[in-house]
Amino acid sequence: MLEAAAELLDSSPDRDISTRAVCEAVGVGAPVLYRLFGDKSGLLSAVVDHGFEQYLSIKRVAEPSDDPVVDVMNGWDNHMAFAREHPTVYRMMYSPALSAVPKAAQEALDLLRQLLERCAEAGRLRIPTEAAAQMVMTASVGVALSLVTQPEVYSDSELIRRQRDAVFSAIFVDKEPKQTSSLAAKALQLKAILDADPGTELVEPEVNLLKHWLERLATAE
Repeated sequence: MLEAAAELLDSSPDRDISTRAVCEAVGVGAPVLYRLFGDKSGLLSAVVDHGFEQYLSIKRVAEPSDDPVVDVMNGWDNHMAFAREHPTVYRMMYSPALSAVPKAAQEALDLLRQLLERCAEAGRLRIPTEAAAQMVMTASVGVALSLVTQPEVYSDSELIRRQRDAVFSAIFVDKEPKQTSSLAAKALQLKAILDADPGTELVEPEVNLLKHWLERLATAE
């Protein structure tokens, strides 16, 4: 029923569906739908959860490559592909009208943070992980929503790539950065290593102070 509702939404010219159409699509009576979801609002809420589950299932099973930056790039491209394949459901997933942010949205951000931590450990991150995660997430959602809500305005076929490249150039350093421009990356790399494995003779307050100074170095450039 959720699959049918999602398909009907994506094919609807006015981005709306009737509970009757959903029931007819799966061959059940209205009482079944109301017993499962309560009403149309409950159905649409479940569709949002189902959409996030589909989206996250791709990210959860993604095998990490040797280059974490490539993994972030693939994540961006998969995000855009999902939005374009499910435009109405995607709009609902990131709608400001939702009374509460779905937990799955937080999981998506957490998965992105984990990828960016790998980038930091590899010495590829130019800015702190949290700042990078927020840049990537807001930029990707912003572009995707623009494409699915106003395709006639945002019709440039290169927009996704240009926006991605602009964001990535702001948060990543080259694979072999120049000595003069890699202080921030090295500071963030050491902090990420300490976060992943704080095995050191330093006591906890000293480790925390070291992390603080590393963050200051990373943001002072």
